[in-house]
Amino acid sequence: MGIRVLKGGMMTTVQDLGRTGYQSQGFSVSGVMDVRSFKIANLLLDNPENEAVLEFTLIGPTLEFTSETIISITGGDFRPQINGKPAKMYTAIYMHRGDILTFGGARTGTRGYIAFSSYLDVPVVMGSRSTNIKCQIGGYKGRKLEDEDYIAFRAKRRYLPYYLSRSLDLDEFDQEKITLRVVMGPQEKMFTKEGRETFLNSEYTVTSEFDRMGCRLEGPFIAYKTTSDIISDGIAFGSVQVPSHGKPIILLADRQTTGGYAKIATVVSVDIPKLVQRKTEQKVVRLPFKIFFCRKPDNDICPAFLSLHQRKNSQTLNYAD
Repeated sequence: MGIRVLKGGMMTTVQDLGRTGYQSQGFSVSGVMDVRSFKIANLLLDNPENEAVLEFTLIGPTLEFTSETIISITGGDFRPQINGKPAKMYTAIYMHRGDILTFGGARTGTRGYIAFSSYLDVPVVMGSRSTNIKCQIGGYKGRKLEDEDYIAFRAKRRYLPYYLSRSLDLDEFDQEKITLRVVMGPQEKMFTKEGRETFLNSEYTVTSEFDRMGCRLEGPFIAYKTTSDIISDGIAFGSVQVPSHGKPIILLADRQTTGGYAKIATVVSVDIPKLVQRKTEQKVVRLPFKIFFCRKPDNDICPAFLSLHQRKNSQTLNYAD
């Protein structure tokens, strides 16, 4: 009772929100890159918020289902098919025993997510099911999925109330240019005024050096006063390091726990999904983010969650089970 991996795809791993509380001991947090798509995938199935999913990059896996379950697929549009027929994303899909799920190339975005109503049966390691490939812990045997792997399910959960209403509009990630909001610091004073203005007002391009650890951007040189070297300190998800070459690197899910380059800013968490769905050569610009805005719901992330909750709680809609 589970899924058989016929093709592993390029980088398919088991991930949840990550392994927190162990960075002081040298363990990266790991976890999903696109938290928004991850949470929507689980929300569509009434899964626990932190239930593990499959995350894949650029090329999706081919999966055979050995028992019935319900799935949802979110993230970039990889044109999924079930038994050779197009399947809808951002909706609950009932899978039968023997069904084959395949993916095409990414039409938009670069990362996709598959959630399962029956829950993936992988061990909890240090409080998380996330895969940390460098340490070879978590997920499925501490590595990415390969051909002929098999993951069992933990539960027989094949019914969801309001099944036909569990659907949202597809996210489009194909904008030519995105704007990332940042909170300046903690080492912004190590950069000249002109350097900070360059960082905030210039357009940068995503390079091919882009993986789960970080994203290197190409663009104007960010000038520092004397040096960009610091005594190593902690790194947050979205920290923007600027090494001596003056080009920013945005650190992501598999980032190192500490770093010795000055951090000019940190990308606000609700904008990171836009970044991690970028493709090589796509553009990125930045704007300063006023911290007091953090007290308010973000208009980019709330509608999808509110839409499902409102429809589930409404007394005026007719639902088909």
